[in-house]
This record gives sequence, C-alpha cells and structure tokens, in this order.
Amino acid sequence: MKLLQPLDINGMLLPNRVAVPAMVTRLSGEDGFVNQDIIDRYVRYAQGHVGLIVVEATAVHGSKSGPLLRLSSDEFIAGHRDLTRQIHDTSGSRVVPQIIHFMKVARSGWRQTIDSLSEADIERIIGEFGAAAARARDAGYDGVELHSAHAYTLSSFLSRRNPRRDRYDGRTLEGRLAMFGRVMAEVRRQVGSDWPVGVRFLAEEAIKDGYTVEEAKLIALRMAQLGVDYISLSVGGKFEDAVHRDGQPLYPYTGYSGDRCMPGDWYPALPHAHLAAAVKQYINAKGFTVPVISVGKISDPAEAETLLQEGRADMIGMARQLLADPDWVKKVADGRQDRIVRCIYCNVCKQLDENFKEVNCFLWPKGLRQAPPDSLDGDAPRWPEGGAQLAATVDKGQVKLAWKAAQPGAAPIAGYNVYRAEDDGTARVTEAVKSVKHTDRVVLGGLRYTYYVRAHDAAGRATPPSDAVRIDLPVPIAEPASHPSEVHHA
Repeated sequence: MKLLQPLDINGMLLPNRVAVPAMVTRLSGEDGFVNQDIIDRYVRYAQGHVGLIVVEATAVHGSKSGPLLRLSSDEFIAGHRDLTRQIHDTSGSRVVPQIIHFMKVARSGWRQTIDSLSEADIERIIGEFGAAAARARDAGYDGVELHSAHAYTLSSFLSRRNPRRDRYDGRTLEGRLAMFGRVMAEVRRQVGSDWPVGVRFLAEEAIKDGYTVEEAKLIALRMAQLGVDYISLSVGGKFEDAVHRDGQPLYPYTGYSGDRCMPGDWYPALPHAHLAAAVKQYINAKGFTVPVISVGKISDPAEAETLLQEGRADMIGMARQLLADPDWVKKVADGRQDRIVRCIYCNVCKQLDENFKEVNCFLWPKGLRQAPPDSLDGDAPRWPEGGAQLAATVDKGQVKLAWKAAQPGAAPIAGYNVYRAEDDGTARVTEAVKSVKHTDRVVLGGLRYTYYVRAHDAAGRATPPSDAVRIDLPVPIAEPASHPSEVHHA
C-alpha cells in the first residue's frame, strides 16, 4: 500500500504517509509548558506508528490565551525536548510543532484585526516566528509547521478580506503574500535550509468574499517558490462568521466556515479531497513536487489509499479519526482494518474545545484522558443467547431501533456501531452509541432501509453483525388544504 510507504521530506524520513494534523487538546496549563498529559497524548500517536505527528498550535509570543503551548522563550525548550525524546524513543514517527501567532480577542466579541498592527508590531512578529522555529530545532523536533490557516495572524494577511493598504495590501495577491514571504525568509535564516519547514493554510476560506481554491493554487505555488517542504491544507475556521456568545470570546469554528473546517456527520466523506487534488495538480504542473496533505473526513483505508494512488494527495491527514483510534496505521499494516474504531464525526471533541474543556473522544471509555491501548489478545464481545434481537419501528418519519445488550469479552463494551444500507446497497456506519437504542431521523419514504449493529470494546474488538431488520418506508400521502383559497382570474 502506498499509505505505508516512507516519504522523505527534506531529510525528515516519514515511515508512512499518514499525518495527525495539529489539534487542540487543552491539556496544557495556563503557563504554556509541556506537561505529562501533553506528552502522553502525542506518545500515544507514536505508539500507533503515525507517520507525522503535528503538535497542537504553539504560540511564538507571550500573550495569554488559556491552556496553550508556547515556544516564546528559551524556558520552554526543555519541556519540548522531553516530548520529542519520548516520541522518538517510542517509534519511527516524526514530530513537528505548529507555531502560531494570534491577536487579541475579548469577551465582548471585539477582536483585534491586522490593520491595527504597526510596522514595529509586524517586525516583532516576524522575529518571533524565526526565534520560535530555532527553539523547535534546538528542542529536537524534526521540522516545524507555520500556522497560516483559520482565524490567525498569518492567515489574515493571506485572506481576500485583508484590509491593509501598505506593502501588505489586501487588494493584491502579492500584497497578501508579503507577510508570509518575510516570515518564511526569517525562519530559514534561523534554522537553515537543511531542516523541514512546512505550512498549513486554507484551500478555501468558506466566508463571504473569501478566497477559493482558485487563489489557493496561486498561494501554494508561491509557498513552493519560497521553499516550503510540505503543504497541509485546511478549510474555513474564520472569525468573520463566528457566532458570539455573551461573556465569551469569539470561537472561530461556530459559523458556516467552522462547519466546513470540521465537517460533521451530515457531510459526505472526503468533502475537501478535490481541493487538495486541485492544488497538487497545479503546483506539479508548474514543476514543483512539494508534498500535499489532504484532510477532511478521511477515515476509510481504501479511500485514503485511492487518493494516494490516483495522485490526488501525497499524504493523508486525519485529526478526529486518529483521536478516536491512534492505532489506525498499525491496524491497517497488520490487516486488522475491521478492528479500527471508526470516528463518526459527532464533533463532541469540537464542542469540548469550544467550551474550554479538555479534548477527548466520545468513543473512548468514560473518564480516560488518552485513547485506550491497542490489544491483540483477548476475546471479543458477543451477543447474548438468542442474539441481539434487533427491532425497528417507524414513527413520525423516523426509524427507532432497539436491541439487547452485548456481553463483554476481554474488556468492557465501549459502544455500538449502527450500520445502515439503502435499497440493498452497501451498509455503512451511520452512528455510534453507548446505549442499546438509536433513532434514525434522516430517512425518506419510498426507500428500503436495512439495519444491523455491532458491539465493540475500546480496542476495536467487535461482535459479528447482529440480525438485520429491513424497513420499507411508504411515501407519505400529502393532504390538500382543508379550505382551498378561491382563485380569481382578471
């Protein structure tokens, strides 16, 4: 499988083509230092043999913003060095920090924008990026990623809604690219040319008047011209359409652009794959082979492999899926795809972040701060004598399912996956629940639905499929108005 083939990025040899993008954990303290919980989270990905681990956004400056990691001064280096050492001692996984600059936000809903930055402010920010990258190299990281996506400073310069009217003029693409160019030059001056510098930016802003993939292709080309070593693409996550809650600072993933950034279960699989493919095709046609990471609801090994085989991506990024099951790579390599704990994109992790709580996964056993360990041994859960006795009823346009509880094997039951097929097509997981019932509210009259469930433990050991139930939903008969209005013709 191409997924499992190594990839050399400017001397950083990745053991496979799977990456976990930067993902907020809220496990660090207000002081910004690396702690044991942070180390445990990232070592867990290394135990699962993830090729590239991108550590959550790490501030290059000293502004306080809750539990956020920092590389804003030398005092933070020791903790990061401990993190990289433990990851490297665990497996061949490579690790880079995502370094970030952000501006001020207030509980009133006010936020600072880039047109308020003076020339001196900009010079300081550029220097802070370079110094933080140098500290990352000193700490033993394998490279660094420049955060130029979502609602933050570098992304705001790249944005089509950049309001500046100087050398960073938002009315021209060159003006919008000027800040990133200067940051990249300073980072290279500080770390040299023999150390990987990647970038994460938006393939589409997903806001009114924001840029689309057509400009993202040009932005990627300039980044390639500047010598970035990989490009990781995201979508949305902007302040411009964020929903303000009284007494809380703006959270940039609450509007439509936030949905696009972390598409929920109602979105189709691979909703952004075409964007990464377009960017990759464009820069390749211009003679650049900078690896492109595709992200967004990619969880099925066959679909991920197809993206690589068809040349639509060079690497596959999975944030929520690898949070749910950090052993995804190991299970694919061992032929244990049926043991993968599948993310169902419920976005409980997103809701925890939005509410300033520690980020974990709904699919983990209750109370855990890290994903449970993989296990090759032990019995799988099983259905009780007489089976699951799955039953379905139709009520007011919804299908209600109920079944008997499974019996645990080597470990307690972690949950149940609900499978659904439409008109005798392929059955797919549509929901994961921890109880023994589920209501399907997205069904349509005139179609046939087939359901079955499987119980699983935290390591992904699962029961066989339950007995299946089939429902033929009638098309509702629309009733005319009881007192139709008279129609008068002139």
